[in-house]
Amino acid sequence: MTRVTRPGARLTLPRLFRRSIGFLALWMVLIGPALKDLPVGLVAAAAATWASTALWPPGGALSSRGIMSFLLRFLPQSASAGIDVAWRAVTTPPELSPGLVTYRTSLPAGMARDASRTVMSLQPGKLPIASDGDGALLIHCLDLREPVQQQLAADEAAFRRVLLHGGDHG
Repeated sequence: MTRVTRPGARLTLPRLFRRSIGFLALWMVLIGPALKDLPVGLVAAAAATWASTALWPPGGALSSRGIMSFLLRFLPQSASAGIDVAWRAVTTPPELSPGLVTYRTSLPAGMARDASRTVMSLQPGKLPIASDGDGALLIHCLDLREPVQQQLAADEAAFRRVLLHGGDHG
């Protein structure tokens, strides 16, 4: 069963509670489950819940199935890319062909495009360094011999599946 946050759905107390529990769980994963840190974690979760209600776009919705699928793709790909970058760093001479690639994203300007760029920046070997309002992203790559355009298109397609409406609401 795929759970989603429906566009236009009212944020009821149980939904806010689940959201704040999710933020608290994220806090505990990042900081650790130490009892001494719990008061700060509760404040951080409350602040994140409040901010998420104020900042989340009205038409935005996420697919749990899309998130899981994305993570199952992203995590191994990130580990593999990290190993590749580390290997290139220790080889003499380094096997690099760095350069810039322009990639035109189909995501609309706004939160979806910004989130996609943020996720791109987490992948070793590719770093978005500039963008324009028309969707052109300037990406710094460590190896232009790789099929960078195809990799970015596949990454964007996987990211779109996280968004219930494919990011059409920005």
